[in-house]
Amino acid sequence: MPDDRRAFLAAGAGAAASLIPLSAASAGSTRTPAASGLPGPRQTHPIALSTYSLWRFRNDDLRDMNTCIDLADEFGFDGIELLLYQVGQNEMLSRSKMMSYKRRAQRLGLPLMGLSTHQGFVTPDREKRQFHIDRTIGQIEMAYELGIPTMRVNSGTWGTSKDFDELMANRGIEPPLDGYTDEDAFPWVIEAYEKCMPTAERCGVVLGLENHWGLGLTPEGILRIVNAVDSPWLQITTDSGNFLEDPYKRLEQLAPHTVLVQAKTYYGGGQWYTLDLDYDRIGRILNDANYRGWISLEFEGMEDYRTAIPQSLELLRNAFPRPAREAGR
Repeated sequence: MPDDRRAFLAAGAGAAASLIPLSAASAGSTRTPAASGLPGPRQTHPIALSTYSLWRFRNDDLRDMNTCIDLADEFGFDGIELLLYQVGQNEMLSRSKMMSYKRRAQRLGLPLMGLSTHQGFVTPDREKRQFHIDRTIGQIEMAYELGIPTMRVNSGTWGTSKDFDELMANRGIEPPLDGYTDEDAFPWVIEAYEKCMPTAERCGVVLGLENHWGLGLTPEGILRIVNAVDSPWLQITTDSGNFLEDPYKRLEQLAPHTVLVQAKTYYGGGQWYTLDLDYDRIGRILNDANYRGWISLEFEGMEDYRTAIPQSLELLRNAFPRPAREAGR
């Protein structure tokens, strides 16, 4: 071997040897990465703004997605969750418009991290269920094209309430259609999501079934569906504000399957109800389950969004420190 090559390899070996103590020392040292001069792991969960926080079905001035994306950037959020219904009744036909949101968010460095959708599988009408299956499959494909990794889904409701205000006045409890019970509805919902799983897997989009009224009114109902479908592509979107009684015990039941957290705040009093949530406690529940993912703000109070949303962001940043990695992970 030429002398100059030997010298080069010897120098490289010496340089490599000089790197060994960094990893070797870390294996038997209590020093943190920051103490060793290296940047440490991210200390908090990433916090997103749900566009629902701004529009909430009533504020036409804030319905425009571009406005919501710009405000999320101005407020200092890490990403944005799109409420698909906000785009309009023909949302699945507006592909070019949806792609424009992707372009705008990319320019601002804001990930589109979630897509929030609606389904209606709680019906004895097989054709209606198939319509919603086809629609959900289209929504999954839309999420894929937008680069969104998780999609909020629900079971749907019986539709026996006059409107959402009445449903909320009854604390999310709704009577079934005459001649039916919830026991009839569970197989409909399970079958519907089983039909959606091949598309979710092909597109790499994890569906998160939310505790969102209907059969999702209780953790037992949510888990019954998720466990029956038994797919890694159907997990849970945990909404902190949708358990009106005994929320912490119920949130503990959902935490191990959670792929997205929607965190509600109520500054100025809630639009439909107000919950006094202990977010430090909720943060501990999620940390105990080793949840490491996104927190998406759903502001639902009556205070001006220009003051309430920054307050909410500060609250969530303080309440959701990122859990330490489990040994061996």
